[in-house]
Amino acid sequence: MTLAPPAPPPSPLVGPPVPAPEIPADDPPALAPGAEIVPGYTVVEHLRRGRDVDTYDAWSVLRHSRCVVKAIRPDLLGDRYSVSLLRREGRLLRSLAHPHLVRAYELVRGDSTRPDALVLEVLSGATLAHLMDELGRLPATDVGHVGRHLCSALHYLHGSGYVHLDVKPSNVIADEGRAKLIDLGLARRPGRCPAGVGTRLYMAPEQAVGGEVGPAADVWGIGLLLYEAATGHHPFLPDDEADLDADPDASDPSTSDDPLPPLQLSRRAPRLRARRRLPRAVAEVIDACLEPDPVRRPTLAELDAAVSLLVPDEDPADPAG
Repeated sequence: MTLAPPAPPPSPLVGPPVPAPEIPADDPPALAPGAEIVPGYTVVEHLRRGRDVDTYDAWSVLRHSRCVVKAIRPDLLGDRYSVSLLRREGRLLRSLAHPHLVRAYELVRGDSTRPDALVLEVLSGATLAHLMDELGRLPATDVGHVGRHLCSALHYLHGSGYVHLDVKPSNVIADEGRAKLIDLGLARRPGRCPAGVGTRLYMAPEQAVGGEVGPAADVWGIGLLLYEAATGHHPFLPDDEADLDADPDASDPSTSDDPLPPLQLSRRAPRLRARRRLPRAVAEVIDACLEPDPVRRPTLAELDAAVSLLVPDEDPADPAG
């Protein structure tokens, strides 16, 4: 379980998944181990609670194996917006097949007593966010691998007519030699988008203000992720915050009590080579991913070509676009 490819043998980037956070006392409890989520799926362990869904390690009777189940929270069974987001993600994931995108098995429709649920493959590794917490910054070769894998996944997603809009370390999992992109709950067709769709610290400027969004917004997301992975620093972290975010997985900052606009709207990221001496050609392209003007950002193909310089021994791959 590393970010390096299965062959040759990868370097030992390993670590357990992030422990599930405690649920606030005024929230309804998650389902207990052994409880049935939807027919045929029972809880092994509650993994995390999000704004709309609970995520479970679950046992599938039909498959006689474990899987991951994202189920609408018990207090949101009748919430049309939450249900529509999960159903849209399920329909999209079931139409896609790519080695660096999480695979969906089934979308189960709920009712007034049962949640809608999306059944996903089990990914055995840690999130990139957890690995970065453990290591501070990643080895240059792993920065190259994760960059190439995400360029490949997003090239495919864009070719299928969608943008992801939530590329961030907690949405990337290192799984047996591959970086896999998860959580397509915010994915949509390119075009006009309401202000604030995305995660506050990772959204592109055009996501923050609203308007036209396209593939360049995901290029921003990869660039910011690679900058953070390479340097161990987030360039748009408020100076008075010790951690990245009080809720790093918050995906609807428009509901936040914080009235201040994201810092990526008011300052530029420091040059990457001021924090780490990566090859100039690589650093300059990652810096360009964080241009405020989406027209000035590189394409996925240009980013893929640059980060490939960090993994010169990797077998040649198809270009990312």
